[in-house]
Amino acid sequence: MPGDDLEDDFDIAASEEELDISSEGHDSPNEEPESSTTPTSAAKNEKKRKRREQERLKFKERKKRKMAIANDPESERSITEQSPHALAEYLSLFQSRTFSSTMSTLELEDIRIPVDSIADTSMWTGPRTLDNLVDFIIKVLPNLRLRLSQRSKTTGAPTLLFVAGAALRVVDVTRVLKDKKLRGEKGGEVAKLFAKHFKVAEHVSYLRRTKVGSAVGTPGRIGKLLGEPDALAVNALSHIILDISFRDAKQRNMLDIPETRDEVFKTVLGAPKVMQAIGEGKVQVVLF
Repeated sequence: MPGDDLEDDFDIAASEEELDISSEGHDSPNEEPESSTTPTSAAKNEKKRKRREQERLKFKERKKRKMAIANDPESERSITEQSPHALAEYLSLFQSRTFSSTMSTLELEDIRIPVDSIADTSMWTGPRTLDNLVDFIIKVLPNLRLRLSQRSKTTGAPTLLFVAGAALRVVDVTRVLKDKKLRGEKGGEVAKLFAKHFKVAEHVSYLRRTKVGSAVGTPGRIGKLLGEPDALAVNALSHIILDISFRDAKQRNMLDIPETRDEVFKTVLGAPKVMQAIGEGKVQVVLF
């Protein structure tokens, strides 16, 4: 184990004769270096021990959390059912994990998502699964449902951004949002945006020629398209749904994965035009 080699190999079998203790009041030559080096070595070993203990406790906490989620599938649902104030705190926690190394507390407060810009979905008590997504939008977000059923006026300007953590999830969500209960006969197309099999240029070309009502994608691809000129516009945007309830094979939601979380807060919610629209109350953030 790191830091223990010195103690394991040190020879403590010397006899009193070998130490040559000749008179009182005189230190042995072998004792002088020991007295000068032992405190330093002990401090280093103690520091390493504390670091290992902290890592062990963190590991136990992560394991405990994963076991709790695995044994209680309702745990994530309870998060999304909370009030906008509680959800604002929840998002702020993950947002700080993304920016804490580069921003001060005051700077983090400036980019915090306002409570008024977080949709209150606590009235929905059913499961937050794709089987219920259409009904969820109709009952909890009636204004979004109305906008999805209207004809899009501008190419590449959806009223809904649905942010999902994986390409396969994007495919499944896209299929659900094509339901005519939402789009009616006039609603715009549903854009499917993820990196696998599609180049950024292909998506840019598609968005520039297509009137979309909603866009479903991974945060990485959505973020890149928000940064492209005349690709993914926000002038018609009214809602951003974060797919929090879905968990991968390791029982992680989208914000539990550092790379995905950073893309959500840096390139999607942190995109200048999106951030401005959220701050002005033009866009509602929804946790599904």
